[in-house]
Amino acid sequence: MCIRDRNRTKLAISFFFFRMTLKYKMYICSINKRKKMKRNYVKFTSGVILTGLFLFTSCQSPREVQANYEVAQIEGTRICIDSIWDTHPDEKAAAILKPYKEKIDEMMYEVIGVSEATMDKGRPESLLSNLVAEVLRLSADRVLKHSADIGIMNMGGLRNILPQGDITVDAVFEILPFENSLCVLTMKGTEMKRLMEVIASLHGEGLSGAHLEITKDGKLLKATVQGKEIEDDKDYTVATIDYLADGNDGLTPLANADKRECPDGMTLRGLFLDYVRQQTAAGKKITSKLDGRITVVPASDQK
Repeated sequence: MCIRDRNRTKLAISFFFFRMTLKYKMYICSINKRKKMKRNYVKFTSGVILTGLFLFTSCQSPREVQANYEVAQIEGTRICIDSIWDTHPDEKAAAILKPYKEKIDEMMYEVIGVSEATMDKGRPESLLSNLVAEVLRLSADRVLKHSADIGIMNMGGLRNILPQGDITVDAVFEILPFENSLCVLTMKGTEMKRLMEVIASLHGEGLSGAHLEITKDGKLLKATVQGKEIEDDKDYTVATIDYLADGNDGLTPLANADKRECPDGMTLRGLFLDYVRQQTAAGKKITSKLDGRITVVPASDQK
């Protein structure tokens, strides 16, 4: 009824409330004689009023019921977050945050090692991507009790450079900001060959334990693992991160692994921090090298 004739419903409800108001006033006149009934009557009246309001506000026209609203326009702007916001800091907020900031700064700016050179990412290979892939390969020892055959890290997961000199915890967080965890995979040589073809098509990724020769346009010419040609029926172990183990970033052959072990709590960032601390404890600086593990062969040298 309320959909067909909203005005009629409004009139009926208004009249209903008017009648209830008159009855309520008559009741007030005899309140001294019927004190015990007052509480129950007031509750009843309140309930009726609330029910009426609910019915009144719930009425919708056919147009409102059938309307299919769509977003007509979206507008947005970028807000640059830089030092300008520190021009007039909120003193009260700063005072509240101060003890927490001091504790965080103490942890984040701790010097845990020294980098021999500035390391950045880049294809086909780079100092930083080679280093992180090597850390993954060595970290497989925690699962296999020995290093994996190869380590793989995507370039997109490396978000900053490693500066020459002191290495702080903060610097590692900037390089590896994601909660990616170690995954150790076991896969057949047939899938390993496909994986090497994919890495070639991407013109390189972070790689350790393997050597690739590729063309300028991303074709695989030759691939070896641990210095030997890949055998189709042989099992190979791969240390990577869970994101890539799921076949992301185009590395789909990793999702076809016969076995997968991803231990809890072993984030790549944590493993990298452990590696730096271990090297420092052994009196070593953090180093990496470009050794031609992914080589782009000129067309004139291709057989």
